[in-house]
Amino acid sequence: MKPIWIVDDDQSIRWVLEKALARENFATRSFANVREASAALDHDSPQVLVSDIRMPGGSGLELLQTVRDKVPGLPVIIMTAFSDLDSAVAAFQGGAFEYLAKPFDVDKAVELIRRAVDESMRGEQTWDERVADAPEMLGQAPAMQDMFRAIGRLSHSAATVLITGESGTGKELVARALHRHSPRANGPFIALNTAAIPKDLLESELFGHERGAFTGAQAMRQGRFEQAENGTLFLDEIGDMPFDLQTRLLRVLSDGQFYRVGGHNPLRANVRVIAATHQNLESRVRQGLFREDLYHRLNVIRLRLPALRERSEDIPLLTRHFLQKSARDLGVEPKRVSEEALAYLASLPFPGNVRQLENLANWLTVMAPAQTIEIKDLPPDLGPAQAGGTEFAGGGGGALGTGEAGLAGGAPVSGTSASALPATPGGMPVATPVSAWEGGLRTEVARMLRENAADVMDELARRFEAAVIREALDFTRGRKVEAAERLGIGRNTITRKIQELNLEP
Repeated sequence: MKPIWIVDDDQSIRWVLEKALARENFATRSFANVREASAALDHDSPQVLVSDIRMPGGSGLELLQTVRDKVPGLPVIIMTAFSDLDSAVAAFQGGAFEYLAKPFDVDKAVELIRRAVDESMRGEQTWDERVADAPEMLGQAPAMQDMFRAIGRLSHSAATVLITGESGTGKELVARALHRHSPRANGPFIALNTAAIPKDLLESELFGHERGAFTGAQAMRQGRFEQAENGTLFLDEIGDMPFDLQTRLLRVLSDGQFYRVGGHNPLRANVRVIAATHQNLESRVRQGLFREDLYHRLNVIRLRLPALRERSEDIPLLTRHFLQKSARDLGVEPKRVSEEALAYLASLPFPGNVRQLENLANWLTVMAPAQTIEIKDLPPDLGPAQAGGTEFAGGGGGALGTGEAGLAGGAPVSGTSASALPATPGGMPVATPVSAWEGGLRTEVARMLRENAADVMDELARRFEAAVIREALDFTRGRKVEAAERLGIGRNTITRKIQELNLEP
């Protein structure tokens, strides 16, 4: 193994590091200035280079640039003053492996140098460049292969498609793939998240408006249906569409015609509609929140996108892909992941699904100190110390997950959504302890499954709704309207539920 090079004008720093590294059986070579070290690089190179940032006759940042030019991939540790934030930032921007704040703990410095040595030894390993050319949708799991086959079968069809799956599973990617491999591929692909637009504006967004149709409508505006003419309109989060607008959408799907807001002349809609939701639409139909006739219009072809925990064998492939993509976006060298870290990631349930994994890859690209990511480099809330004995909200394996409860009917027993979870600095939802009632629920689910109980989801949903409504009625002393308001449901819904669940006093 090559020696560790130490570059510092302070003789005492060089001496301390030389002695500490010698105790760990590392050979060293020291330089008092940048000029000497740069000259030595012309005919030799170290295993790792440790350099001060401010020295007479040249800075460590200049030496870092020289290393980048002469010995690409060589780990460089920059030593800098404790409070010198600008220097630390400049070091990372220049491609430093890590920076070491002065004054430093000698043992921590040696540990950091040891990690840099390990990184340089791994530098000879080849990176799977095929990941860089990977398609937009990846998956080796059987569920994803079934999805790919379904997209292929639909390639000659213009049928309406309903895509279901938890938030973050990639429903829009599937919609874009359906469009790209359809007879309408040369037409526009227009996407609209119906949950992200206020109810008062959604009608105009969908169907457009005439000039003067309402205050502020100073000119005629085309809606998404017109913009998607001869192409595909993707309606995301369709389960959250306001009830009155569902009627207008049903009319378009039934008649192929619509009116702009304030308009009197019907317009033809030559558009393929693909809808997506993380909700259980059957349950929303039973609750009176979604039109049953619209549900059947949308549910011509149904594709279920599996949660990431159902395709854990794809996590290593996706992790490498997202790290490559993140590095390409940031213009840096892609990081690698050790086999141990990949195996650990594959064991996590990822309630935020593929979107969460991508956010994690972005976080690691920026924050992980080494080019090879180990388990200890993961965000603190994902490390084994925190994750051990703890599960993500939404659970994993056979636990009830977030979002849609299933495809064969039955109301969902919802966990915590990814958007409600606390986040790491990278914006990624993190692990949350399972609450007592969730633990009790899982115990009951396990019991019913062991006993081969029928209609487990329906039975649990009924008991869940009954418990919630009973408690709300007790809290409001039997006042149904107030109980409905407290629960966030309609008064007609609570009346119907009381009758269905035999909760009448």
